[in-house]
Amino acid sequence: MELTPDELVSEFRDAVTELYFARKRIALLESENAALRARLADAATGERAETTA
Repeated sequence: MELTPDELVSEFRDAVTELYFARKRIALLESENAALRARLADAATGERAETTA
């Protein structure tokens, strides 16, 4: 199936929009992941402190 120039432009815009929102979601997930890793590290150091005390 061949697309007209207008359809190609529309498909391109849709792809760019999807990419924009995917990147925003990735950034959100990366920050959430960093926060969870920090909590896990804090919990691990807290456990170590309790077992050595």
